[in-house]
Amino acid sequence: MKSIITVILLITINGGLISQPERPVDEAHGLTVGSVAPIFSALDADSNLFNSKDALIKGPIVMIFYRGFWCPVCNRHLGKIQDSLKLITEKGAVVIAVSPEKPEFLDKMSEKTGAQFTLLYDEDYKIADAYDVTFKPTSIEIFSYNFVGAKLKETHSDDSQRLPIPATYIISQDGKIAWRQFDPNYKNRSTVNDILMALDKIIH
Repeated sequence: MKSIITVILLITINGGLISQPERPVDEAHGLTVGSVAPIFSALDADSNLFNSKDALIKGPIVMIFYRGFWCPVCNRHLGKIQDSLKLITEKGAVVIAVSPEKPEFLDKMSEKTGAQFTLLYDEDYKIADAYDVTFKPTSIEIFSYNFVGAKLKETHSDDSQRLPIPATYIISQDGKIAWRQFDPNYKNRSTVNDILMALDKIIH
């Protein structure tokens, strides 16, 4: 079990920081294709600093937002990504998955899914805010999530119990969003085939 680490997460959007209010899921719309992708830095479970600007030098970024280790749909989704990870990385892409969970809980997700790609701690929801995917679940939803073990106040950096819509973004090397899968219904996720087809269009 790794100790909790303090992460300084920098989001650059037109030279400033954006913070989203606590809002319902239908008010989150996500950044659109063609938008400039906010630059960000964050630590992974091993205290390694990931910087999106540096990563884009090597190739496109496939960025997946997920709710947490307690979410079975997230587990299945990231497990499928891991199963086909080689197909994605062979196209030159870097895969990362982002959640508001502290580093020790990133380990739990890695154990559940076998993920060998980078899992990042989105402290204070700064990445999710920047990509416009943060929302506040209803009271009933929060109760049900915590009942199954989410413990949102414990696993996140604050007690707001916000979550990200589990969207997928592909950021091209020119720093723009080239493709996205965005659906407020958490059961609907990007497929490996969708990602591969989108990468083919970017590469060619």
